[in-house]
Amino acid sequence: MPLTTTQGRNLAMGEDIQGEKPTLRTLSQETGFAVATVSRALAGDPRIAATTRETVTAAANRLGYVPDRAARRLRTGRTQVISLLLNTQHEFLGFTHEFLSGITEVLAGTGYSVTVVPDSPGEDRLAPVRTILRNNLADGILFTRTEAFDPRVRLLMEADFPFVSHGRTEFTTPHPWVDYDNEAFARQAVQHLVAKGRRRISLVLPGDQFTFTQHLRYGFLSAVRTAGIDHEIVPGVTLDSPPPAIAAALMQRRHAPNPPDGYVCVGEVTALLALAALTDTGAVQGVDADIVAKRASPIFDNVRPRIDTVFEDLRATGRAMAEMLLRRMNGEPQERLNRLFMPETDV
Repeated sequence: MPLTTTQGRNLAMGEDIQGEKPTLRTLSQETGFAVATVSRALAGDPRIAATTRETVTAAANRLGYVPDRAARRLRTGRTQVISLLLNTQHEFLGFTHEFLSGITEVLAGTGYSVTVVPDSPGEDRLAPVRTILRNNLADGILFTRTEAFDPRVRLLMEADFPFVSHGRTEFTTPHPWVDYDNEAFARQAVQHLVAKGRRRISLVLPGDQFTFTQHLRYGFLSAVRTAGIDHEIVPGVTLDSPPPAIAAALMQRRHAPNPPDGYVCVGEVTALLALAALTDTGAVQGVDADIVAKRASPIFDNVRPRIDTVFEDLRATGRAMAEMLLRRMNGEPQERLNRLFMPETDV
């Protein structure tokens, strides 16, 4: 007999055909572990053996177990939700996919889900944080595009609320962060271009409020000054400017005297725009100019002519941030929760 609409809906929610929804007791009977052990294993308690956690998670997936969030919230005061404040306009084409994939890989089997909250640097960046805190909408927060004196970091530290920032700050009080060494990236990119004989190197920076802007600027300027070559930071636009505005600024410089013969591109979007500017003005990548781009996806494997790239593993970044947030929510001291990823050079 075919399932009715109601039966199909219940089955999709984790109930079997007889209408019995899998519970912690069901998992206990399935695995042979005590109910308390099953509960702690699903919560990712590090005191439970990894093999036990894996066995319980496999059983939960097999039986379609779905935690009763309302009951858990009443019992523990926790929402089992992590909020991700995400700027969807990014210099990497695959940023959201790779970043979220890393986060969800870590949270699988822990009972936590992720809610994505749009975050724009041009708006009140405290508004979504205040809403989450005021209404108890999450147990922890992850966010990107961190500023040197980020107001979100200050508010969350004052509230003693678990969070991890993608990027460092200038605050003296330690807080959890995961970052990429953009200073090393900029320096290596310049050195590579200089080794290829380039003498006028261009860079589009992020907005001045972001911490990684300082790191990029210092690495870039120290490298060009050491090499004794000409350089320029493209005026009037930032990484967050609309792509047509960045394209226009690059084209304007191509038409001016002594255009750049080297480009350091902080992301995939800028690199594609620089490549288009070269092509549209009759210049040839690899002959008249060279590009070194930071990438997070395999897109440039299929772009011709080829450009040199440096890899930033955003999936690993998402994993590291999620792992760190879980540790922080379990009471680990903030000063031990930092990680700096180094550039993976393809050039």
